[in-house]
Amino acid sequence: MKRVDDFRLRLGNKDYVPIMIGGMGVDISTSELALEAARLGGIGHISDAMVEDVSDRKFDTSYVKDKTKTYKFNINNMDKAVVQFDLSRLADATRRHVGATMEAKRGDGLIFVNCMEKLTMNSPRETLRTRLTAALDAGIDGITMSAGLHLGSFALIADHPRFRDAKLGIIVSSVRALQIFLRKVAKLDRLPDFIIVEGPLAGGHLGFGMDWAEYDLHTIMDEIHAYMRAEKLEIPLIAAGGVFTGTDAAGFLEKGAAGVQVATRFTITHECGLPDKVKQEYVRATEDDIVVNGISPTGYPMRMLKSTPAIGAGIRPGCESYGYLLDATGNCSYINAYNREVLANPDSKTVVVMDKTCLCTHMRNFNCWTCGHYTYRLKDTTHKLADGNYQMLSAEHVFQDYQFSVDNQIALPVRQEIALA
Repeated sequence: MKRVDDFRLRLGNKDYVPIMIGGMGVDISTSELALEAARLGGIGHISDAMVEDVSDRKFDTSYVKDKTKTYKFNINNMDKAVVQFDLSRLADATRRHVGATMEAKRGDGLIFVNCMEKLTMNSPRETLRTRLTAALDAGIDGITMSAGLHLGSFALIADHPRFRDAKLGIIVSSVRALQIFLRKVAKLDRLPDFIIVEGPLAGGHLGFGMDWAEYDLHTIMDEIHAYMRAEKLEIPLIAAGGVFTGTDAAGFLEKGAAGVQVATRFTITHECGLPDKVKQEYVRATEDDIVVNGISPTGYPMRMLKSTPAIGAGIRPGCESYGYLLDATGNCSYINAYNREVLANPDSKTVVVMDKTCLCTHMRNFNCWTCGHYTYRLKDTTHKLADGNYQMLSAEHVFQDYQFSVDNQIALPVRQEIALA
């Protein structure tokens, strides 16, 4: 059987190791993780989810503090329509995060930014344009458009000088979604440079309903391959969602995929942005600990650990500080659910909201433990140490295991206790 290193992903006139690390937010796919992927000849993602908070942590800016101060008067108001982002500050935060990452890039690989359409921010069109434009201004190699159909996203940046040289891609979960997108962008004479086909075993938000288990990535890939051949389209397809071993990856490559996108196994690397104690929760998880629920305000099902603190939390909406999921009218389904519980329990100091969660605050605090379906297999990729914790890995180790492994083997790291002896 072939291994991943027997293949190359061709984008434009250059070849890359066909391994792409997914863009996990908020800053779970850190710059450090993306930079390792690029150094090793593949493609790494950073995410622009809650980029102002990311900037505050990395560059000692005060975007969140200043926004909170500006809208402090509205904190106890159930109506959040007044809460808006300062677009110049949003652009500056994006340029800082992207620009610093690109300045640090080494190696022959690429760095992309993952841009979620569902971050509507009380002004969907203008905030999205600002995020996309600022990322291009800061020199990002490419943009992956996710969490939505992005039917108008290419048009938002069509007049940007880098519109045709930056690598632009889309995530889809069905041939129908791809067909709709391609029809929409046809008038711009600008096809996507790559298409990520994400199956139902992916982590976080899913492009499926609660019937996700009725679908599988191989079937979806076959359908999209057939459509691409019929339309004579030669756009690289990237298989994503449930690609846990190098053998899994090679299987998709042998069937015509140009590359694979992987993420779950990188959640327990040193370069991943999750706190160490949360990484241990991931590696300890069993199959029964992983659930798909509807608590995300985006309306998409979301896969997570059932012990995630975001489930059943009833914290006050943090829109004055964050507000990334406010729609065009300043509304969010968590606000509605929270207000409903407050009105139903007027004498309670705290409320419990089971059906939705404040995704912004919980993601910011790493209390929404989204994960891939195969997270329960992470313990098979590392060692349990004498203290009961699991050994964390390097991104290089995981990347190269994908690149060179065969026969469904997973390379374990040198045991830490021995290495230190």
